[in-house]
Amino acid sequence: MSLCFSSLPCTTHYLLVFLTMSSLFTSNIHGLKAPFRPKDMLPLLPKSVSWPILNSLHSAVDILPTFVGAVSSPNDIVEWKGACFYKNRAWMVFHNKSKTEFGGGTLHIKVSNAHSWTCMDLYIFATPYRVTWDYYFLGREHTLEFKQWEGKAEYEYVKHKGVSIFLMEAGMLGTLQALWDVFPLFTNTGSGESSYIDFLEKNMGASFVKRPEPWVTNIGFDDIQSGDFLALSKIRGLWGAFETLEKWVTGAYAGHTS
Repeated sequence: MSLCFSSLPCTTHYLLVFLTMSSLFTSNIHGLKAPFRPKDMLPLLPKSVSWPILNSLHSAVDILPTFVGAVSSPNDIVEWKGACFYKNRAWMVFHNKSKTEFGGGTLHIKVSNAHSWTCMDLYIFATPYRVTWDYYFLGREHTLEFKQWEGKAEYEYVKHKGVSIFLMEAGMLGTLQALWDVFPLFTNTGSGESSYIDFLEKNMGASFVKRPEPWVTNIGFDDIQSGDFLALSKIRGLWGAFETLEKWVTGAYAGHTS
């Protein structure tokens, strides 16, 4: 007698059962570090099983970073709770290892209290003059080097405003999943056109009804009445992709109006 589902291999079936049972126990662990979280193990499952689960856990909004603070000196310490590590501290130390006019700096970030042994936190670090990223898997103090500031402007900015720190709350896996959802928008193809419509339907609840032919018509001045509204949306090509994201972020349903 087989205990496996007919549509899934035995190993996949056992792994699903294991993850399900684990979720019942690890969800109740607060004082102790769980060996892993079930969703951290999803990449081990076949794509046909893992992707529907990932789609239900993550969405395109996971591509947006969360601002946690800015650091500009050793005394300017920022503390926050991460997606993986619950205790995090960061500070900035200026130096002149490059022997240049304005030198550089080292951003120190100490992470601890991970909720499991298999998670990680993904960060973006930014000034108006550069953007970089890093991820942390081990609970310890890490450093991010800025060998040389991009002139006096960046030096003064970091000195007074600091280096901004953004957390990708969905983690590495969720962020990649979100990027996968957004990437098709930038393909100038028929499938890319369908991706725009699917994206807006999924993330905005918008509905699109195809107009009956003819799709091309001539509108005369006598056809335009006071109060008429003309809306135009691009759903193909590079600018169509940016316009689609603008609609999603702003809540608009048209790209151009008159």
